[in-house]
Amino acid sequence: MTEPAPSWLDELPAHLQALDAAHLLRRRRVVRPLGDGYLSVDGERLLAFCSNDYLGLAGDPALVAAACEGARHYGVGSGASPMVSGHSVANAALEEELARFVGLPRALYFYAGFATNASVIPALVGEGDALFSDALNHACLIDGARLSKATIHRFAHADLDQLGRQLAACTARRKLVLSDAVFSMDGDVADVPRLLHLCEQHDALLLIDDAHGFGVLGPQGRGTLAQFGLVGATASRRVLYMATLGKALGVAGAFVAGDATLVEWLLQKTRSYTFATAAPALLAEALRASLRCVERDDWRRARLAELVGVLRQRLHAGLAGTGWRLLDSPTPIQPLIVGDNATALALMDGLRQHGLWVPAIRPPTVPAGTARLRIALSAAHSVADVERLADTILALSPRPSQNPQEPTA
Repeated sequence: MTEPAPSWLDELPAHLQALDAAHLLRRRRVVRPLGDGYLSVDGERLLAFCSNDYLGLAGDPALVAAACEGARHYGVGSGASPMVSGHSVANAALEEELARFVGLPRALYFYAGFATNASVIPALVGEGDALFSDALNHACLIDGARLSKATIHRFAHADLDQLGRQLAACTARRKLVLSDAVFSMDGDVADVPRLLHLCEQHDALLLIDDAHGFGVLGPQGRGTLAQFGLVGATASRRVLYMATLGKALGVAGAFVAGDATLVEWLLQKTRSYTFATAAPALLAEALRASLRCVERDDWRRARLAELVGVLRQRLHAGLAGTGWRLLDSPTPIQPLIVGDNATALALMDGLRQHGLWVPAIRPPTVPAGTARLRIALSAAHSVADVERLADTILALSPRPSQNPQEPTA
């Protein structure tokens, strides 16, 4: 009997073993929220610093009540694409409120953030066009760029001089610049005014992904564009603003906002909008309640700012000489760079043994050699929580050595 030909599927176990050997195998955890910043992680109660629920709204009673009332009124599913019968009264009201909140003419509500960027970009540019992308952009922007089939020009992170040279040398008629507003793994904020200036100089469109700034930055949490004063009467038709609704707003989904004609084009041409089932109305109702909380509750952003200050003050001095470093970030994203994958995993495990949950971030999510803990702060945390985290990190950090050849304790 003839032996079956070898299959590439037979190689997968070895590839998985190689990932594990390189400390790159990812493992899911089963979690349950417990309130006040705590999670049950595989059945263990841990104080978590890993959630993008920056304002502590995900379990807020007002949002829960709005979702329950929405379910009673609309049911639990939308039943169809927004272009068929899925665009409910609640979804339409949410779009109007989002546009008004961010100070832009019109908004379009999507069921998921990744799908938004992955399909909006191909709706804007295609083969023969040019696309310019920051080297540290999120994966959804990268995938959307690849799907568009436009010529991709990658510029070094935040190097707008290089971007300017690339734009000046480009002969394509249609040009699109992509950038995170707040970079998800470093926590720094893009120079949006200068990005817009370059786009105005070179007849380009600017797509800003404010997933981690919306709800946190700007007056009343209106986002990074509002922080830079680029909304309302000063809004530019060259800016398309995208933000997710599952982070600071605590629910799910995403939206894009901008010039009304541009948004209408996206409604007509974005495949993930046309061919996907619309988000349920119960989520839209929860988001409408969340928007009211974001606008009203300045204490949430004030607490975040206080917590950022406490963490940075404690860690900056304490980590001197250890080889670990806290990146400069004014946002709730506070990355602690430790270097290699094994060290990051060991630190993660050490924190877990002390009742703290801060998952390690490794390549390919971040560049090789920059494995880190991505500390994410939330208004659900207290000052004492952050002090506990900082003190435990310092206790687990390597001791500074006067002689780099001497082993550390």
